[in-house]
Amino acid sequence: MPTDSKVTVLSAKPARSSSVALALIAGLLIGVLSAGSFGLLLLSRDSGRTFLNSVWSALSGRTLSIDVSQPAVVDRIQRLQRLETVVYTMDKVVTGAKENPIFPDFLAGDKLLMLVHGEVVAGIDFSNLKPGDVRVEGRKIRLHLPPSEIFRTSLDSAKTRVYSRQTGLLVPTDPNLETRVREEAERQLEAAALADGILKAAQQNAASTLGSLLQGLGFEKIDFE
Repeated sequence: MPTDSKVTVLSAKPARSSSVALALIAGLLIGVLSAGSFGLLLLSRDSGRTFLNSVWSALSGRTLSIDVSQPAVVDRIQRLQRLETVVYTMDKVVTGAKENPIFPDFLAGDKLLMLVHGEVVAGIDFSNLKPGDVRVEGRKIRLHLPPSEIFRTSLDSAKTRVYSRQTGLLVPTDPNLETRVREEAERQLEAAALADGILKAAQQNAASTLGSLLQGLGFEKIDFE
């Protein structure tokens, strides 16, 4: 009986050592695989996000779609409303004077010299776009743009000032002369902008801006009339 008992004890030790060794090896393998997977995940987290987003979109059924039908495109363009595409600035010297046909200026004249800085803003009012102005054929679109126009002409009060004022000895200073000179300055500023082709530039810039918008919607061929 003692001999059998000893044999049983000796055979039990290798079995426990083998189990411990296998557990250690399995733990090391799991640790290595986990570390490698975590490293790969860090290296490709951007790709992983894209993949997860794709999976989530497929599971949730939510996909991005853009309506490029004719009514939808017209609505998109009309939302641009008054699209300002050109700002024309100019510095100018403008004079205004009141003269008396009988007395010389130093007695009855009133003269004002003004340094003005102003701007003219032009663009296209897309709220005037009509459904018939847009024709959609698959990925091709043809548009008839509304005419460009001047939205506003204004003087910068911070940079506009009276340079000199000469009033005759026999007459009072005219309080309305400066107002009339400002109005004349705006008229000359707008005339100069028109002469320099501000409306043509506004049309071209609007077409460029609108072309980028339509390309973003997926149109491959864009024609402007």
